[in-house]
Amino acid sequence: MATPSSIPFNGRILFLCDDPQRIALQLTGVDFTPAQAGTLRDNVSTDEITPTTVMTVCDERLGDYPYVGLRIRDETPIGKGAIRRAGFAVVVGGKRYGKGSSRENSPMAELAAGVRLVIAESFERIYRQNAHNVGLLTSTDTGLIERIQAGEAIALHEFTEGHDDLSQRIIRAGGLLAFSRQHMPGPPARATPVATERPRSLAHKIIERHWVRAPWQAANAPPEVGDGIFLTVDWRFSHEYFTGMAAHLMHGTFGKPAPLHDPSTIVAFEDHLTYVTRSPVHQEMGLIDGVRDLRQGHCDFVDDYGVQGHGALPDGPGSEGICHAMMAERYVLPGQVALGTDSHTPHSGALGALCFGVGATDMANAWVTGLVRCNYPGVFRVELRGELRPGVHAKDVVLELLRAPCIAEGGGIGMVFEYTGPVTERMSVDERATLTNMVAELGGFTGIVAPDARTVAFLRERRGVDVTIEPWMRSDQGVVYERSISIDCTRIEPLFAAPGDPGNGVPYSRIGRRVPVDIAYAGSCTAGKRADFDTYLEVFAWGLAHGLRVPDRVSLFLQFGTQDVRRYCTEKNMLPVFQAVGAEMLMPGCGACANCGPGASTATGQVTVSAINRNFPGRSGPGKVWLASPSSVAASALAGELITFGELKKRAAGSAGTTSLHTI
Repeated sequence: MATPSSIPFNGRILFLCDDPQRIALQLTGVDFTPAQAGTLRDNVSTDEITPTTVMTVCDERLGDYPYVGLRIRDETPIGKGAIRRAGFAVVVGGKRYGKGSSRENSPMAELAAGVRLVIAESFERIYRQNAHNVGLLTSTDTGLIERIQAGEAIALHEFTEGHDDLSQRIIRAGGLLAFSRQHMPGPPARATPVATERPRSLAHKIIERHWVRAPWQAANAPPEVGDGIFLTVDWRFSHEYFTGMAAHLMHGTFGKPAPLHDPSTIVAFEDHLTYVTRSPVHQEMGLIDGVRDLRQGHCDFVDDYGVQGHGALPDGPGSEGICHAMMAERYVLPGQVALGTDSHTPHSGALGALCFGVGATDMANAWVTGLVRCNYPGVFRVELRGELRPGVHAKDVVLELLRAPCIAEGGGIGMVFEYTGPVTERMSVDERATLTNMVAELGGFTGIVAPDARTVAFLRERRGVDVTIEPWMRSDQGVVYERSISIDCTRIEPLFAAPGDPGNGVPYSRIGRRVPVDIAYAGSCTAGKRADFDTYLEVFAWGLAHGLRVPDRVSLFLQFGTQDVRRYCTEKNMLPVFQAVGAEMLMPGCGACANCGPGASTATGQVTVSAINRNFPGRSGPGKVWLASPSSVAASALAGELITFGELKKRAAGSAGTTSLHTI
């Protein structure tokens, strides 16, 4: 049903303040003006709007859960059912609202709780697109607050102004699926790119080769940055958190069975929840039955439609592999477009493809139409020049980029990050995948690296596929980028991102204090690749040669990203080294990274050093998580405190003749 032309908001306004007591007052019935609310909370993540522990719910029951994970000054002031009971129709937040995972549960939970509008200073791309898709209104106009408090109905055009034409149509239709049923009955043919002499970026070339002109778009008008467009898709993949939800949405609009477009290019993964039987929080909160429901919905879709499925291991916890890591190892090719129900889908951009995360509604629509909606993005060129110091990895480069003011202020939101320069060219494809994977943390649309001889070798070695890099598969000389940054990598030292946000990067030399660790976690999609395990081997083999192993008080987990990585480690005889140093080896899965398995903390006082991609509050358990590169995580595991491999080796050299490095 289309949204009416003028909208009254007959409910209260919740200000997500940077003060838990003020939030608590609002929940008891106290209404604030903007001035009384004070400073708003920035960086409200989807992990806090709907933590992973409530994502077993995918219907109207979600209305009991918005913001139950919101942490402010170590407090979580919003409990189950609080938003619905308090009668809030509008929520107000600060900058970069909705950052993090591409979980459509978040705007769906807000909507189910009675919230009709979210106002924020700025939004993350995926969150805002998901909100439009489900019919939740958004605005960056804080002037609406006083007008709504005065009882004024707001004209619909005030929520569509400033958006591209396609987004406006979707907002007016009340959501993407309603729009698609009205206007996109079948997959139209790709548009013929308009001839141009203008130099173009690789990302724009890929987009223009997949662009589908909508019926209302002029035949001779190429898209411009910000325009809403549809693209044909080469690959669509989902995981068990969202497959059932997407299928439910699809059947509600298109009937059952739905007419899937080219099922041979649809892949479904069980990878996020295969370790929940070892997840204390899932056990304690009685969530295992909900997980079974999600898995059943996922398996039903695979069985009903005969799509390619990669499942859980039959003889124990774990999976065939993490979805976006397997897409790079098995499916995506240079120049293609792939979308997945995970914000780290840009992982495969390391192959020179355009890969990005979407929500359940976008996936449901793409299954049927073969199309995906997006905005024609700007391109942010990142030149990596100089040389990486020993012990500095792609993860350190991303942590350095994350703390750049232009990124912290949201300058990369919705953009394609194109990595260039001699450092990028010298990186392995696995290391490039770390750069593109973590574009999700940068707030970008996706990341990409132009394919080259390393790409060809990767595809031949990993998949036995011979590809030819076509002349068009690179950015043209003279292309004008929307933004650019040049980083002298020679100046980067190993970084640790302090708990709370991946943007809290601190060079090791400036931490200024000893930070003991209780857990060291090395794995995930970001750090469970072959190159990462080569690094773990280097550090731990050195440690054993110097009489070191992980202290008894530290728990070390090494988790493979895919079964292909596990086989590689077995062939290289790495496992005896890892076992000798004291590591617990884990089969592939998204366990600790999403608080769904071993490696997650269980108490607020625990400190984790982790190679995962994000450390939002509660993301990997109730404790505090420091992010670091694989090298630094491994070294910290041996030392029992935050340390780099280089510093660990210096300490060992300085402690020659002493009984224990750990006493220094």
